[in-house]
Amino acid sequence: MTKRTSAKYKIDRRMGENIWGRPKSPVNRREFGPGQHGQRRKGKMSDFGLQLRAKQKLKGYYGDLTEKQFRRIFAEAERVRGDTGENLIGLLERRLDAVVYRAKFVPTMFAARQFVNHGHVRVNGQKVNIPSYRVKEGDVIEVRNRSKQLAVLLEAVQLAERDVPDYIDADHTKMTAKFVRTPGLGDVPYPVMMEPNLVIEFYAQN
Repeated sequence: MTKRTSAKYKIDRRMGENIWGRPKSPVNRREFGPGQHGQRRKGKMSDFGLQLRAKQKLKGYYGDLTEKQFRRIFAEAERVRGDTGENLIGLLERRLDAVVYRAKFVPTMFAARQFVNHGHVRVNGQKVNIPSYRVKEGDVIEVRNRSKQLAVLLEAVQLAERDVPDYIDADHTKMTAKFVRTPGLGDVPYPVMMEPNLVIEFYAQN
């Protein structure tokens, strides 16, 4: 299983933030953007710029989703009753790749997508290889037996940089995780501030 490092670090540098909280992020060493003019990009950002950045940051965090994927999720969040921002976060966290990442079966969100794609995951006993598969409350996600000794899995379980949130009940001895409930924004352990309210403003005006 290959590790994709350049893309996620490029996102960090573009945002100027360590959006996954990874210790090796280049933003830990320098906070300016990429390129020879990166240090000069410190002007006051417009409202549109702030909204666009909030959208790009949220998209980037979940494995750099395409605009089409993200807009479709946002449209669904708008249709569901309740707060659109909270709905958006809940829908993103119910993606199978996000649950695999949260359960600490893999070290990064990019690795989670690949892990699911390669058929290492079962949901309620059934093989699922679609990263965008939407998990329901009470669903049990497990790593298939043949994959339980993969190096990427054993490495991720030992990571001290993040904990499993309380809306997922993970058992690393059995390599299973139960999706207990759909989280709200305040429940999700983002290393940086996410602003779904600005994402709503962006789509309302564009």
